[in-house]
Amino acid sequence: MTLDELYIYAEDREIEVDDFSMRELVSASFPEGWIAIDTKKIKTKAEEKITLAHEVGHCETGSFYNIHSPYDLREKHERRANVWSYKTLIPHEELLAAVKQGITEIWELAEYFDVPCEFMQKAAEYWRQIEMAG
Repeated sequence: MTLDELYIYAEDREIEVDDFSMRELVSASFPEGWIAIDTKKIKTKAEEKITLAHEVGHCETGSFYNIHSPYDLREKHERRANVWSYKTLIPHEELLAAVKQGITEIWELAEYFDVPCEFMQKAAEYWRQIEMAG
């Protein structure tokens, strides 16, 4: 999914996305169906893409928490948003197809899916764990 497609996805689901200047945060999502992203703090479109996907993931999975919540609760909600972003930006079938084409290095896969390398590494690890469990 491209960045533009992700913005359309959010709009189609009536999730409002605003460029919003924030002191500390880069992005935040709210149960009312609103996402704030401080694009001045984002260096690349690939970073914007994964930031938006993560926040849409919070909205789509209902994974919201108070910033003062216990760490384990926050991590549970963050993981649900991350998994949603992995499944949406790096679908398993598309990852397998890329690998079959010979795209096997993390940096190559990151370029192919237009995401940062760190995100690609985490998505690949997620899918590897799913394969091992199944």
